[in-house]
Amino acid sequence: MAIKKLKPMTAGTRHRVAPSFDDITESRPEKSLVTTLKKTGGRNSGGRLTMRYIGGGHKQKLREIDFKRNKFDVPATVKSIEYDPTRTARVAKLYYADGFKTYILAPQGLKVGQTIVSGESVAPEVGNALPLGKIPLGTIVHNVEIKPGKGASIARSAGVFVQLVAREGAYATLKMPSGEMRNVLVKCMATVGAVSNPDHMNESQGKAGRNRWRGVRPRTRGVAMNPVDHPMGGGEGRASGGHPRSRKGLIAKGKKTRHPKKYSDNLIIVRRKK
Repeated sequence: MAIKKLKPMTAGTRHRVAPSFDDITESRPEKSLVTTLKKTGGRNSGGRLTMRYIGGGHKQKLREIDFKRNKFDVPATVKSIEYDPTRTARVAKLYYADGFKTYILAPQGLKVGQTIVSGESVAPEVGNALPLGKIPLGTIVHNVEIKPGKGASIARSAGVFVQLVAREGAYATLKMPSGEMRNVLVKCMATVGAVSNPDHMNESQGKAGRNRWRGVRPRTRGVAMNPVDHPMGGGEGRASGGHPRSRKGLIAKGKKTRHPKKYSDNLIIVRRKK
């Protein structure tokens, strides 16, 4: 996967850094695996605006991703690598030997026609899913579960991976992209390899209109508001606004927001890098 720098033919393309989509092999999704994604415009079921700066956006179809990988010892063939508008990574369409179809997050290096499988005794190769207790130490993995059978919730974004660094008793130690080291049960499933589309972090939208296509409306700065609208509003001229804080008054920089008695505190060995 690569990116391309567009020629400055217009103001919008002058600073645009776009994905090249070289890895995409099919443009139409599998009909049985998509559902319509309903836009809310930031409104709740009563029609009240509960989340600002949301609205518009291109119509999207939601791909149903298999985060559990619980069809054990049934080989699957990769039929296509596809674009998913609702996530940063690419998705791979699988055809299982028993006729079952599904989407998974495509790891880097996965090719069309390749056979992958999940289970407790499969080889630790790219795309294969197996418990952390069966993966060799030092292996790069993604799509990691926190609770066995719940489905993956760690390392699902484009280009992300975690490293299996140790194993002791019922727990395996993972090194996160943030630098955090934490324990996860060895029964939890993980997929070998790193998530596809690592160049996503280098993309540049180029113009505000492209954000509107994504459903993001313009955001008003707090210091530009009146005191009745925001704690940082008001003042003569271009006042700084005082201490940065949210509209509700919660301090934005430096205040700890993590629950002091969170369940996973005793699983974290080393905190993330500040």
